[in-house]
Amino acid sequence: MTAAVRTPQTTKPTPAPERTIMLVLIFLVTSALLLISHNAPLLDRLGGLGTFLRNPIVEALLVSLFLANILFAHLWRAAPWAKALVGLGSLLFVLPLAGREDTSLLDLSIQIMIFAALALGLNIVVGLAGLLDLGYVAFFAVGAYTWGIFASPRFAEVLRYYGENPGATNAGTLAIGLFLVVVTAASMVYVNRLTARTAPTRMTTWSFRLASIGLIAGLVLASRAAIVLMSGQAGSLASGIDPGFFWLFLALSIMAAAIVGVLIGLPVLRLKGDYLAIITLGLGEVIRVLANNLDLYTAGSQGITPIKSASVPWFNAVAGALGFSEDQYYLLFLYFLVLIVVAVILTVNVRLDRSRIGRAWIAIRDDEVAAQAMGVPLVQTKLIAFATGASFAGVMGMIFAAKQTFISPESFNLFQSIGVLSMVILGGMGSFPGVILGAAVVTLLNLRILPGLGEATANLGIPQQVNPGQLQRLIFGIILVAMMLLRPEGLLPSRRRTLELHHDDNQEDDSGHGSGGGLNAGPIEVLSPGLAPASENERSGGTK
Repeated sequence: MTAAVRTPQTTKPTPAPERTIMLVLIFLVTSALLLISHNAPLLDRLGGLGTFLRNPIVEALLVSLFLANILFAHLWRAAPWAKALVGLGSLLFVLPLAGREDTSLLDLSIQIMIFAALALGLNIVVGLAGLLDLGYVAFFAVGAYTWGIFASPRFAEVLRYYGENPGATNAGTLAIGLFLVVVTAASMVYVNRLTARTAPTRMTTWSFRLASIGLIAGLVLASRAAIVLMSGQAGSLASGIDPGFFWLFLALSIMAAAIVGVLIGLPVLRLKGDYLAIITLGLGEVIRVLANNLDLYTAGSQGITPIKSASVPWFNAVAGALGFSEDQYYLLFLYFLVLIVVAVILTVNVRLDRSRIGRAWIAIRDDEVAAQAMGVPLVQTKLIAFATGASFAGVMGMIFAAKQTFISPESFNLFQSIGVLSMVILGGMGSFPGVILGAAVVTLLNLRILPGLGEATANLGIPQQVNPGQLQRLIFGIILVAMMLLRPEGLLPSRRRTLELHHDDNQEDDSGHGSGGGLNAGPIEVLSPGLAPASENERSGGTK
């Protein structure tokens, strides 16, 4: 009888009890300090300690330490119940309660999560697909203006203009536009299916392009005709559309940003490296310049205000019962909405990374030629990356517009794109927890730590030219340079990225275990293969 062979089973590492206790204790202590430091009446009663906790640097450090709880829960080998307690307790209870006493903390939390979602979207384009996009903020702007134009008095201005200047537009124009949309969309679907069965020809390529132009023309005609026909309702829409359409526009902002992503990606995806970065930078600036010049729709450099947010009566009732003031209702609603959207985006990212399309993105990033040789369609796969990343930016742009209640072209300049890219690089390209950490670190530096440092040192007699508050970009640049020199893979890198950057360090020299020469041995004689030795005891390679 043969003995059964047992296969070794891998077991999950058991949680360390001391780490569990430490995690819960740190959570309780930092939560108590955060709640105390943002409770103004309690700080007044604490005297000198209250003054110390009010210090901008101390307040920024306490916020940073509290948010570090979530990082500890992710990294430490603690019990699952402790990790759930820290994560859910921090996000669902402690932060909203502290934000009730200090609205700026609630605003900061929303801002961190918005940039985390933007970093997750750009991570798909840059971290997974390897496409350097410097115009990513353009998609953010598309989502913001999609809601901002319709949910503000700007929409009534547009209706009045087209009511006074209808031209030859009428119901017939609307019918022609809808007919063009249906016919060209059906043609594009047919051509796409035809090219899927057979190799694309010159005829099918031009047919698809002409159908695309016809689709755009049909959409323009239908949109203009619809606006002209609605112009009589400009008076009833003086403050914008009903906030109940907020949920519909969440989907529309995703679609609009994805379409713009495809339109920007189509002409540029044959480029790569520095050339792709330069042209995406230019196209991103085109969107900002359009927003600055299309005064009728975007109000130009003056911006659009006030922009409505969603109205959820039952949520407002719950918030009022919990002690929130009326002007905090919309911020609390947006806080939980952004939290849900970020959770959905993170789930989509993880599923895509483990899917066939995710592996195709990584193959393209590593070697385009090899990926194409293995049957990966380059243009289609890159377009999916652009559209996916753009859709995440679009939905966050709409939420950003609802939170700020004001948007202008200056909110979407080049520095915003570079800021989001620095979050991805600082956290670790290709690492989902890493880019979220990078977004939190960069946002805290820009909105809390560096401004707090400047405010705290303003009365110390330091010259204004060298005050940390005036040197925020310099300090931030020094931090980035130091990170690139000391830890180029990022704060929380993925294992794949770490192996890529430290490949040479992981090479092992096993020559000590055998008779072969070491990796660092001197030059060895390479003889021509294929020649028979002169005698049986001579090594192969030929005679001399």
